[in-house]
Amino acid sequence: MPRHHAVLALLAGKPAHGYEFKNGFGQAAGDQWGGLDIGHLHQTLERLSRDGLIESQRQPQPVKPDRLVHRITAAGRAALGHWLSEPSQRVRGYRDDFFLKLMAAEHAGDRAVLDGVLRRQRAYLLKELRSLADARAQSPSPVDALLITAAELHARADLGVVDAAEQNLAAATSVTAATGQPAADADGAPGTAAPEPAAG
Repeated sequence: MPRHHAVLALLAGKPAHGYEFKNGFGQAAGDQWGGLDIGHLHQTLERLSRDGLIESQRQPQPVKPDRLVHRITAAGRAALGHWLSEPSQRVRGYRDDFFLKLMAAEHAGDRAVLDGVLRRQRAYLLKELRSLADARAQSPSPVDALLITAAELHARADLGVVDAAEQNLAAATSVTAATGQPAADADGAPGTAAPEPAAG
């Protein structure tokens, strides 16, 4: 999982304790990724320790409670190197909630329903692009700026999908609503109607 490897990457530089991870991750990855939740971080550290990828040592402090300092092991460096050597893959492919809404709206055969889905999705994406432009104006770190660029490119690509859905699905839905028959398929032939039952 990405955050497991992010922790290993931070430890590859030097040993660290819990709150150093939290601050170090925020500085390295930027605000757009989101911070490390301290509860989830402890679970991650426990799992990495159990898998032999890190080792931990308790260090006493004069006033505060003892702190646990973690360092990466040879196995951890090997796991980090293996992760870096592989291409990143889409976790969920191209399936998401928007495509399910498109399916539902197209299945309903109501142009107004489909138009509403597309209109709201376009408005959401345009708002997201404005928010990303505001984030870029805050002079983010180089990594954070790259993450903002990636998010902008994804949002613009999603706007292209909305445009394509408007051109393809909306036209088909209009034909279905007007005639009660399926729209023409890709080669221009109308959908095949079910055969009439034979007379008894």
